Amino acid sequence: MIPHTDQPERFGWLEEVYIGAESPVLFEVESARVHKGRPLLKLAGCDSREEAQKLSGKLLQVPEDQAIPLEEDEYFLFQLLGLEVKTVDGESLGTLTEVIETGANNVFVVSGETGELLLPDIPEVISEIDFEQNIVRVLPFPGLLNA
Repeated sequence: MIPHTDQPERFGWLEEVYIGAESPVLFEVESARVHKGRPLLKLAGCDSREEAQKLSGKLLQVPEDQAIPLEEDEYFLFQLLGLEVKTVDGESLGTLTEVIETGANNVFVVSGETGELLLPDIPEVISEIDFEQNIVRVLPFPGLLNA
């Protein structure tokens, strides 16, 4: 698997995982190890290479109660999906529909009335993420919104 975590060793203590984005299926984790820098999981009921290959390319999700505890002001990327995106002046830009992970910084995909908008997740643009009000406030620099 290709992990999207800063702590790949965390897979060693997982008891269960969900496989699939749509209607995910719960699997018990029988064992885990790291091979050539990538986690390898042995899932209950997946006893052959052919069965494992059927899961190739599918999203692996961790039950929330087994997720790594977050520090203050940290969040999981999935928690951003569906938040309303507004400028600090209150102008609605749309809904955050996707987070693209890049090497440098994440990019927030915002879908609104005028189409899709890509916003870099950098402090100069993302002013505040308010989970209580379900809003991401942005301070767009000149040209960002009409690019």
